[in-house]
Amino acid sequence: MIGNGVTRRRFIEAGGGAAAASLVLGASPAFAVLQGGGTAGAIGQPMPDDVELPSTPPRPRRPDSVGFAIVGLGGYALKQMMPRFPQAERAHVAALVSGNPDKLRRVGDAYGVPPESRYSYESFAELASDSRVDAIYIVLPSGLHAEWTARAFAAGKHVLCEKPMALSSAECERMIAASRRAERKLMIGYRSHFEPYNLKAMELMAQDAVGQLRLLRTEQAYRMGPTSPSENWRANRALAGGGPLEDLGIYGLQSALYLVQEMPESISATTFRPAGDPRFAEIFAHVSSQWRFPSGAVAQLATSYDSAGINFAEARGTAGALIMDPATSYSGQEMVLEGRERQEFTPGDPSDQFAGQLNHFADAIRDGAQIRTPGEMGLRDLRLMEAIYASAAGGRTVRLNPDGTMRS
Repeated sequence: MIGNGVTRRRFIEAGGGAAAASLVLGASPAFAVLQGGGTAGAIGQPMPDDVELPSTPPRPRRPDSVGFAIVGLGGYALKQMMPRFPQAERAHVAALVSGNPDKLRRVGDAYGVPPESRYSYESFAELASDSRVDAIYIVLPSGLHAEWTARAFAAGKHVLCEKPMALSSAECERMIAASRRAERKLMIGYRSHFEPYNLKAMELMAQDAVGQLRLLRTEQAYRMGPTSPSENWRANRALAGGGPLEDLGIYGLQSALYLVQEMPESISATTFRPAGDPRFAEIFAHVSSQWRFPSGAVAQLATSYDSAGINFAEARGTAGALIMDPATSYSGQEMVLEGRERQEFTPGDPSDQFAGQLNHFADAIRDGAQIRTPGEMGLRDLRLMEAIYASAAGGRTVRLNPDGTMRS
């Protein structure tokens, strides 16, 4: 299925040596708006709806536990990641950064963060002298990742940055360079690299469980409610890029790479933006692409902010099909292998992905473990997204180099 050793090696080099991957909708929280003059900047927002803060103090932590400063107290941080810290053996919440003083106080009290480790965006640089903090977790809108990652490295801390890594490959390259200058670790929050179903899927594909892979399909979509760029950062180009591709579609992009286990040699794509719809004044409603791989396999990827919800991946080969539906959710994954016999898999609890990601980064910091989802992987994915947009804009097939850059 992988074709030959050279193809596999090129895939691994381009992806930073990752062994598993995937994500799902809404991985970065709403947390910033445009400041005056149209410049994207971090501004504290009200407490999201339906947040359940801890009612008991955090458990005692191990002496080697890594202290994280959480930058961006939006929905994903407060509803998904932070509640999972108690499940991580080697990670804890050590500091908070928010532009909303009341939210900062409430969340800090609930998570046992001392007042002196609660920061505003204006006082962010003071984290440099906070010995409680080993790493900074950037959970801001995508358009702010590059700036605040650079600030975190300037403070001398390791960085876990949510996906997508940034909004351009040039920003990704600067983030990697900043990591190297600071001699600190950089990891991208591709949580499904630590999720049991996706890990099992990658194992099965590496074993040629579907025979020779011929077709891969991924779809990620939901219908965005009434909104506008000034109301929702996901509809704002400066903060979200093109829209669904960077948010939902990156899960399909990752699935295509970790299931095929090759880099594509060409991409053709289309985009759609309905006229007169304020939701899509700045971003696309739909993005679809077709990829061709050196082995001859073809991938069809579609993502949308304006169609009924789906989170699906299917790998179909000469001997069967691997079907994941849902594929990369926070929970509820299902996976079936169809062939001579139908096999259903239940490899573990999908919610383990959150603690697994935190523990993995802690292992990299404390023990020097190789990071599965490094900055180089984020850079690779941005190059592929740039190729998708270039193909759609030019109405042509874009040919790629093995590292994901477009051929001239």
